[in-house]
Amino acid sequence: MSAASPGGTSRFLPRTLGARVLLILATGLLLAHALSFALLFYERAVATRSMMLTNLEQDIPLSVALLERLRPQERTEWLPRLERRTYRYLLRSARPGSPLSTERSRQVAGLIDEALQHRYGLRPRAVSTSPERYEVELTLADGQPLTIEVTPSLLPIARWLPWMLVAQIVLLLACAGLAVRLATRPLARLAEAAEQLDPARAGEPLPQHGSAEVAKAARALNALQQRVSAHVAERTQILAAISHDLQTPMTRMRLRLEAMAESPTRARLLDDIDHMSQLVREGVNFARSANVATGPAVRLDLASFLDSIVGDYEDMGKPVRRIDGDSAAVTTHPQVLRRVVQNLVDNALAYAGSAEVASRIDEGGVCIDVLDRGPGIPEDQREAVLQPFRRLEPSRGRSSGGTGLGLAIAQQLTQALAGRLQLSNREGGGLRVTVVLSETPAPTR
Repeated sequence: MSAASPGGTSRFLPRTLGARVLLILATGLLLAHALSFALLFYERAVATRSMMLTNLEQDIPLSVALLERLRPQERTEWLPRLERRTYRYLLRSARPGSPLSTERSRQVAGLIDEALQHRYGLRPRAVSTSPERYEVELTLADGQPLTIEVTPSLLPIARWLPWMLVAQIVLLLACAGLAVRLATRPLARLAEAAEQLDPARAGEPLPQHGSAEVAKAARALNALQQRVSAHVAERTQILAAISHDLQTPMTRMRLRLEAMAESPTRARLLDDIDHMSQLVREGVNFARSANVATGPAVRLDLASFLDSIVGDYEDMGKPVRRIDGDSAAVTTHPQVLRRVVQNLVDNALAYAGSAEVASRIDEGGVCIDVLDRGPGIPEDQREAVLQPFRRLEPSRGRSSGGTGLGLAIAQQLTQALAGRLQLSNREGGGLRVTVVLSETPAPTR
């Protein structure tokens, strides 16, 4: 089974670019570090072997000649002075063992024989394999057995060397992490700027500093944002101009129809003009909501604010009810927020006949809920109904007065407040529309 993900990359790799680059760099550096030290220790082993063979070749003839000339009782005193790190002299026969099996042991035995000019009958044998130890026995001129015990080993490692190796690895990983952070942090800022890109309004331009590639990408993103904002503004202006210009001919058509004698055709034409007028008015409202002037933000008591809105509907005899909820204060733009809540209440009245308004404090911020007991919205259609001119049939069709702009206008106005609009169905039937306001107000325009 393939280990590749649908995107073509291994599923075992980290998800973020920074983690992947850090993993590759760290792996490469550690492998290079390990290879360097492997070569270093190999060279150390070769040098140690060469040093031992050289010492054997030069030292053994002198040591054996010295022991030959010393009296038997003096030889024991000289043995510690003749001892070396990898071999020593013993005044005894060699221990029982097996024939030499390694190339190095046979080379050492041959070197000892050549150094002594083949004057002694050598009896080499291996007495240990781990650690490696072998003994070469010979007999001095007076019959005294002499054993040369050889224990090959590397030169001892300094105590500070392992700590130095650890420090080097930590330094390599820290440098790799710093390099990855410097390389990926501008990309993260570009991604955040792209996520905050709002076609309906011009945001703060991305700083154009850093490396040449990052600065070029920032300039391209700023230019893209300007072009998109200009394109959206142009289309919105065209929509507003057409909607505004249609009002005059429709008014003339209504006046002429009202002057005609009553008939079924006249009634149907007047009804069509009413629908057209509503569509034009909401088209103008939608165009204006794309470039709403928020003005300065103020601190607002949300409970009193919602009470005033519900009170206005109650004065008009509309079935709008205030539900007790959390008390909260939020810094926002009251006129824009009033338009959002009124739009949602009007939408609930149009499609459900009644509305309820509540406020609460959630982890995401301060929330305003507008609830109804209408047919609700299917889950797979909740994103679609926030788009302009999108209606659900038949409950939210033209017969109920819908134009498909109510929720779209509320969505744009909520975004102007740096908030978000959420749709969910109520238990027992109906729709809950939630306006989530962050603690930070939208920028003044």
